[in-house]
Amino acid sequence: MPYDAARVNTLDASTGGPMGEVAQGAGRGDLTRARLLDAAVHAFGAKGFHGTTTRDIAAAAGMSPAAVYVHHRSKEELLHVISREGHRTTLELIRSAGATGSPTERLAAIARDFGRHHAQGHTWARIVNYELESLSPEHREEIRDLRIAIEHEVRTVIEAGMASGEFDVADPSMATTAVLSLGIDIARWYRDDGRWSPDDVGDHMAVLALRIVAA
Repeated sequence: MPYDAARVNTLDASTGGPMGEVAQGAGRGDLTRARLLDAAVHAFGAKGFHGTTTRDIAAAAGMSPAAVYVHHRSKEELLHVISREGHRTTLELIRSAGATGSPTERLAAIARDFGRHHAQGHTWARIVNYELESLSPEHREEIRDLRIAIEHEVRTVIEAGMASGEFDVADPSMATTAVLSLGIDIARWYRDDGRWSPDDVGDHMAVLALRIVAA
């Protein structure tokens, strides 16, 4: 993927998405791709994938429609890049949050960071989680593998808690799905002008996740 060279694991200030900031020293092409990705997130978030045209994306980026095709072969390719970057960032976030501590501490950290991440990036999160069917079969399979890896990380922590006696869970796969669904669904209802901050959401998700596993 051509954008990998400019990828860093931070949230973009305007979209909340995982496009990140362009790496220091990136070339003009990287800067342009970053603008197009940011514009695509805004456009997809406002109109949905099927309701968005390449002209919409170009206009949001302040470019001509032809400029989109210089860097991306299609609108679907833009969605693929956004989705892949988003899932990779989420996988790294979960691995980092669950790296140390007891199973209880690890699961709480995962749920907290996952929830805060989805609140901060609710526009991005809505796109990468609810536009999967708009991807090509090949790209959808790639994202599926990343989602399986995310589920594996969370399930491993839950199974560790079951083994240590910290969690009382009948079905670790079901519990994993429930914990992840808490965060994913935030994109449906979170609003920047609402009563809760991303930190508030993250803290509450940690409490709910531990209740799911009867910690």
